[in-house]
Amino acid sequence: MASALKEDLSTVPLVALNMTVRRKLGLYLNPKTVVAADWTMVAEAMGFSYLEIINYQTAPNPILRVLDDWQAASSEATVGSLLSILEKLERNDVVEDLRPLMEEDVKKYQESVKKMAVRPLQVQEVDSCAPLTPERAGLTLEDDPNGSPELFDAFICYCKSDISFVHEMIWELEQTDYKLKLCVFDRNVLPGSCVWTITSELIEKRCKRVVVVISDEYLESDACDFQTKFALSLSPGARHKRLIPVVYKSMTKQFPRILSFLTVCDYTNPYTKNWFWERLAKALSLP
Repeated sequence: MASALKEDLSTVPLVALNMTVRRKLGLYLNPKTVVAADWTMVAEAMGFSYLEIINYQTAPNPILRVLDDWQAASSEATVGSLLSILEKLERNDVVEDLRPLMEEDVKKYQESVKKMAVRPLQVQEVDSCAPLTPERAGLTLEDDPNGSPELFDAFICYCKSDISFVHEMIWELEQTDYKLKLCVFDRNVLPGSCVWTITSELIEKRCKRVVVVISDEYLESDACDFQTKFALSLSPGARHKRLIPVVYKSMTKQFPRILSFLTVCDYTNPYTKNWFWERLAKALSLP
């Protein structure tokens, strides 16, 4: 039964585990002990280097940061892999206590994925949760329902309070010689469809890159959180350079750890500001 469960969980990404499980892992693994494996051994089993583990020691909750970075950087970061590591390190106490909670989180995650992927059984005329054609056309302003869907160089992930910078981005990248094509939700997406379904479609199939506009307000946005994690799940470890974080104003809150391994395009640095748009345009122009 246990081996069958692990096999089932081997394909479930670590993002399925909520904060309750992660905090409980911290209660078990963060304390130093000579009789049981702690977070440092878990991190080593995940593939982190000695220097990386030393740096994690300064974090208030080391295992929380390890999980975030493993989740963002490795395609092997699954619930099943985490359970296997804990069992190999003989932390069966953790597995037995947290497995029911993990199973519940996985169940909720799979249900949410199905809701996004499966079209509801509705009369076609009142269907507002899925596109009406197999090609998922008719989502954006320039879609041709009888032809190819509209494609973009980048999807812009932003919160409403940062819209003025998004306008500047549109001018600098679309109205100049760069001639890039950006997908800005409030401008390009037609109203009346399910937000999560449309966002997933655009990020995965319509846009080559995702530009994430980071700000204090971004950190409070559920929509931005979903878009960022979905984009990361499509390209673990940033192998295809799909995600580009952008900071355009000073922040009072901590930069999101899940993006800390990516190179940031920083508009706030006066010494590099003159190169900002050229660097960003070049990154978005890559095949």
